[in-house]
Amino acid sequence: MSESACWSFPSSAPPPRPPSRPGGGRSSGRTSSTGTRSTGRSGTSTSATGRPPARGNDELEYYTSDPRNAFVRDGSLHIVARKEASHGKPYTSARIKSKARDGSRLFAQAYGRFEFRAKLPTGRGVWPALWMLPQDTSTYGGWPCSGEIDVMEARGQEPDKVLGTIHFGAPWPGNVHSGGEYHFPAGQSIDQFHEYAVEWEPGVIRWLVDGHLFATKRSWWTSRNKGKPASEADVAQWPAPFDKPFHIIMNVAVGGKFLGNPDASTTFPAEMVVDHVRVYEKTTGYGDAGTRGPENLPWKK
Repeated sequence: MSESACWSFPSSAPPPRPPSRPGGGRSSGRTSSTGTRSTGRSGTSTSATGRPPARGNDELEYYTSDPRNAFVRDGSLHIVARKEASHGKPYTSARIKSKARDGSRLFAQAYGRFEFRAKLPTGRGVWPALWMLPQDTSTYGGWPCSGEIDVMEARGQEPDKVLGTIHFGAPWPGNVHSGGEYHFPAGQSIDQFHEYAVEWEPGVIRWLVDGHLFATKRSWWTSRNKGKPASEADVAQWPAPFDKPFHIIMNVAVGGKFLGNPDASTTFPAEMVVDHVRVYEKTTGYGDAGTRGPENLPWKK
């Protein structure tokens, strides 16, 4: 089960806001962001970059730095996908991240509790996501070798559930993903505010929604070499790649292979509202990674 009561704001950091999360732990974290470009409390900031979507997903949005796509109102961050053409794409949106355009660190951390309180857009072809990528890929290599942690992603046409996933493995087509789904109780959906979190420690990653644990992973691997690893000796030392600092990303994508494209029923603008982002340290410190679990190991199949 979750050890949320063990997570707290570092003693050297500024005072947190009043607690709003279940589990008994002290509230707020190393990054306490209400969506402004400077998060204030920790001195980190976020950036919106004009760029096309990730290759390979066939998404339909162009990410802009237009304030109509990303802005702060009443202390909350709003990320808005709009049906308007830009740079050859039929939609615009924004992607906010804690990594500067030049690649320098704004905020990144290895291990901790990463928590988002957000309200998500719905509609076919709308893809909100709260996720993390490695700050630096020089040790293990490009995606997916250096890993990806999806704290939460949702298909807008399925408003009753969210997904939590890790990506790892070897260069494409040797990439692997593993995770779980959370189904909301009757009467709840992604268009209401919920708290999405991962608790990341050496050798284990847990996913929670509103304090409810719904997935735990204790096995993954990485290799720079293409093809199927034949033994433990062919992959990086456990718990790679999830032992390096990751930065935070928040975005609303549109269309693509993951969920399909919008149709006439989809309403735009489609808006994600982020009330806060908080990152906690574990007050008792982190132990060793233990032994790699048996799941997702190609040399054991």
